Parts: sequence; structure tokens; C-alpha cells
Amino acid sequence: MLLRRSHRVVDVPAHSGVSIASGLSDALGLRFEEQSRKAVSGGSINKAFEYTSARESVFVKVSAASNAAQMFQAEAAGLRELASVQAVRVPQVILHGRCKEGYFLALEWISLSKPGRSTQATLGEQLAWQHRTMQPQHGWDRDNTIGLTPQINERCKEWPLFFRERRLRAQLDAASRAGTDSKLLERGYLLCDHVHAFFSNYQPGASLLHGDLWGGNWSSDEDGMPVLFDPAVYYGDRETDIAMTRLFGGFSSAFYTAYQSTWPLDPGAATRVDLYNLYHVLNHHNLFGGAYLSQAARMIDGLLAQVGH
Repeated sequence: MLLRRSHRVVDVPAHSGVSIASGLSDALGLRFEEQSRKAVSGGSINKAFEYTSARESVFVKVSAASNAAQMFQAEAAGLRELASVQAVRVPQVILHGRCKEGYFLALEWISLSKPGRSTQATLGEQLAWQHRTMQPQHGWDRDNTIGLTPQINERCKEWPLFFRERRLRAQLDAASRAGTDSKLLERGYLLCDHVHAFFSNYQPGASLLHGDLWGGNWSSDEDGMPVLFDPAVYYGDRETDIAMTRLFGGFSSAFYTAYQSTWPLDPGAATRVDLYNLYHVLNHHNLFGGAYLSQAARMIDGLLAQVGH
């Protein structure tokens, strides 16, 4: 198992002041000024900034969303959960709380670079070790979000039931409230009734998951080691993380070879890839609309065909 080098841990309670810079100054014992911040890329959901002192930089996400406080609290908890197993490097949490623009989450600044083949292989190996961290039940001790969508993690001993109710049905219910095509909903709920058919010979354990593992949520650090960020952590079937790596690309054969060499997947894993990725495609439909509706419909039809419907 390959471990990242140790980093200084800063763990402070949520900050309730109006100045992010003053909160960072108090937390790190360095002088930060609001004028030092500059906008950086950080995804489509939050605004992202680099705050700089004379000695170091900090990555800060800011959101005015109605659920931003809970979203950042859960993300901070998820990053700490991932960091605790010392498998794949994640940014250390510095501070989170309220600011004049809404809410913020301050994280360790990591200089990222394009991953090479060796980084991909290391990620595969380290992710397999992360997945070795397991709990008796699926879910987590708190809910979080997948994008801006609430993600319910109420624990459940039976994985097919957890995935059917907390993942697929939750997204279909959200689509129904938004007035989504009735045929898709009818077929989607029919699929929910037959989810157990995909697990007749497979009973997955509850592994520690990143939860949103697409190509935009990982990179390489300054030493060429993999870094994970923007998690939607919970404990569940490790195949869900691997399935999502195939949804939008960004992972090479070196990644899959290394993962399989470290902890091989169940021989029937390929039959569940679309089932697991349907959750994310439905979520993208609920968040962004567009072509995700037709993609979800094709996936549902294909999955129903597998179980004779």
C-alpha cells in the first residue's frame, strides 16, 4: 500500500464571522487579507478562490445556496473520513462557516498537475485499499449532497434495498416532482421493483466510497501522487465508485489494472455498471436537464431488458 506523505493537520470549529481572511488568520496563525484573494476554477456549483498569505495559499469554496451550510459541513466530514484511512490523499479541512457571501469551506491548497500513467496506477491501488475500510451497514452517519441534490444516507443492512430507496427511487421522486416525462418515470419505478434481480449471486459489503468519482474530481499533486476531492461520501458497494469512473471517462487502463490486481471485482460487475450510473445520470437530469433525459431512458430500457421487461 502506498501512503501519501504527512501534512500539517489544522482542525478548528466552524467560523461564524463575516471575514474569511480573519478566520483563516486565526486558524493558521498567518496574516490573510481579503484583498489577497483571486478567483480560481472550482466546478460549476460554487465560487472558488485562492487566499494567499506571505507563506502559503488556501483554497476556499463559497456558496449562497440555501443548503450551503449543511453541504459544506458534510463535505468537511467526508474529507476527514477519507483522510482517516490514509489511502488516497485528500485536501485537509481548515475551516468552514458563515461569511458575508453565504457560507464557505476552506481547504489545504494543493498544486495540481495532469496525472500520468503511474499516477493512474497508484490511484487504482490506493482506491482499492480505501474500499477495504468497511462498516456493517450501508449508508453513513449523516446525509450529504450529490452536486446540489440532497443525498440520503440513512443506514440499511441490505444493499439492494438501500440502493433502490436511497438512490434510484429518490432521484425518480425528484424527477416526478419536476414534471419529468411520465413514461420514463413509469419505466424507472418498474426497474426499482426489479433491482434485487441484479444481486441474486452477489452480496456486496459496505466500503468507504468517494461517492462522486468522475474524472473531474481527482488529479495529481506536486509529487505525482493522486488526490481526490469533492466527495459525496458514504459506505456502500465499491462497484459504484468504479462504475462512475466509466461514465464520463478520465481513467486509463493503468487505473483499472492496478485496482483489479489489488482487489478484483466480482465477475458480474459489468452487469451493474449502468444500474449504478443511472443514479448519476438521473441526478444530472434533475440538475441540468438536456440530453440526460434520453440517456436515462435508454439506460432504464437496457436494464429492464436484462431482467426480462
